[in-house]
Parts: sequence; structure tokens; C-alpha cells
Amino acid sequence: MSAVLPRGFIPPYILDRIIRNGSQHQRQCALSTLAHVEQLLPNPGPPRRQEENTLLPGRGQPGQPLRSIHDAQHLMQLPGVVVRAEGQPATGDAAVDEAYDALGATYEFFWEAFGRDSIDNQGFALMGTVHYGDGYENAFWNGAQMVFGDGDGEIFQRFTRSLDVVAHELAHGVTESEAGLVYFNQPGALNESLSDVFGVLTRQFALKQTADQADWLIGAELLTDKVSGIALRSMANPGSAYDDPVLGKDPQPGHMRDFIVTRDDNGGVHLNSGIPNHAFYRAAMALGGFAWEKAGRIWYETLCDRRLANDADFKGFASLTMDTAERLFGAASDEWTAVKQAWTDVGVEPG
Repeated sequence: MSAVLPRGFIPPYILDRIIRNGSQHQRQCALSTLAHVEQLLPNPGPPRRQEENTLLPGRGQPGQPLRSIHDAQHLMQLPGVVVRAEGQPATGDAAVDEAYDALGATYEFFWEAFGRDSIDNQGFALMGTVHYGDGYENAFWNGAQMVFGDGDGEIFQRFTRSLDVVAHELAHGVTESEAGLVYFNQPGALNESLSDVFGVLTRQFALKQTADQADWLIGAELLTDKVSGIALRSMANPGSAYDDPVLGKDPQPGHMRDFIVTRDDNGGVHLNSGIPNHAFYRAAMALGGFAWEKAGRIWYETLCDRRLANDADFKGFASLTMDTAERLFGAASDEWTAVKQAWTDVGVEPG
């Protein structure tokens, strides 16, 4: 089975809830988002070769990002008009400048924490498009660039506000480049979880937060004050991020006993990702300190392990994290023990 690129940060079940329960304006924005996302994504495959990106030729130097931000001017045409290129000053447009800064922060995290040179580890230029569509309620990585909507202003604010959301979407490119995890069922949930892991780690790295200082929330800056919720997902307590009349209650499970079997959402990729998310949280909290130094390094090097199959399930991935922990820190080390216990705590028994 070939890999399938993700369909955006906001999962379809949330958009469906808005269509059923939202105001006329909210419903219109959600319908527009659902109607366009399928036709705008490219065919499945790894990140496109940089030579295809004629708008931003070349590659960045190791340790230096190469960014360009484009303005779609509320149309659904990519990439839009170039409004800020690498090294240029702030424009005063919040979405443009937030996107530029967030792409840089994500590049810096992967470079400083793991020595990774952009998405493909070969200096892939980072392109973002802002002001995409009218009230577009999503952000996505399409295999070549990032795309950000402005939200409807009632439920969702502009998607460039959240660093972990930007990093989450770029991390899909990293996962596609390294493992090509099939975007369906458990491998798809792992794909989503890895993006959440690197999303929160990017934010923690930027804020220099230790594991116990972080909030472990995904998308906390997206929701307006009209929504009864604190974020889109919680890695510390899956299922607790929101409970709202329009959005419903956060349905994410945090344990295998609550695993959701469904045909929707590509087999529940945004739902069951709560289980490996919580495993990472538990490992990081047990190890303490900066989460990217131990737990994050284990997860990253597992992603880059050539033994990781593109159809890996939770058990297979968990087993490889333990192998990685043993290789990096030693057999029966504190790190190995913490990783094993974290997976056991969420009902996944590594082989």
C-alpha cells in the first residue's frame, strides 16, 4: 500500500460537527474547507525535489533555513504572491510574519536537536502560503509547501498563531521523507502522533521548557474565547482538550482499551493517535529535563530507523523505540525502562 498524504490539521470529524451544529457562517466555512481540501492535495509521494520549486531555487546552507512566504489573497490558488523571502524584514502582516518565524523555529529545532537539515535533511527550502481561501479552517502540508487558512474568526483563529501546528504539519514532511508511514489505521495514527510529538517539542524547544513546565497541548492558540476548550488535543490527558456545544467532546482515547475502530478519518488517524501521544508524554515526564534530549531523540531516531515499515502498527513502533533506547542509552537503562513502562501504561506491549 502506498503512503497517503495527510488531509490537514483539523480532522474531518470536527468539520462535520461544525456543519451539523454551527452558525450559518461557521457551516459555510467548514463546508468550503471540506469541499476543497481533497482536490488541492497532490498525488501521494515523498517531498517534491527542490528543482521543481522554481519560485525558490536552490537549497539552504546547512544550519540556515531558506524560507519564502506567499499571500494567496483569499483565493484557493497556490502558491500566491511572494511577500517575504529569507532575510527580509517583517511585513507587519501578522500571518506572514508568524509563518516566517514559525518555519524558522521549526527548522532550528530539527537542526539543533537532531542535526537535521530541513524536511529532507538536504536543505529543502521552506515555502508557506497564508490568507488561503475565505474563512478556510485548516493548515496542511501538501508535499511541497505549507498552507495556512485564516479561520472563521468565531471558532478558529488564523492557523499561523500556533507554532506547534506549523511544526506538526512540517513534521509530516519529515515522516514522509524517512518512513512513508501509510496514512491509514495504526500507521496513520503513528504518522499523526509523530507530528504532534515534534510539534510540541518544537514549541518546548523555542520556550526552553522542561517536560514538567510544558502544557502538552496541541493547537492551544487556535480556539477563540467563544469555544469551551483549551486546545485541539492534549497529550497529557487525551480526550480532555474541549467539550463544546458545536465541536462536541474531544473523542481521543489514551489507552488501547478505548481504541476506536472506524472507517472515518482514514481509520481514526486523528483519534487513535492519542494513544502513542500519551505514551510519549509518559516517557518524557518519567525522564524529566528537556523532552527533546532523551524521549524526543529516541522517537526521532526510531522514525529514521530503516527497519520501521511503512505499515508499522503501535506494537512494532514501540518495539523499535525500545531498541533505540537500548542502543543510545544501554540495556535496562533508565531511558529503556521509562520507554517500556510508558507503552505498557497505554496498553501497548512491545514485542
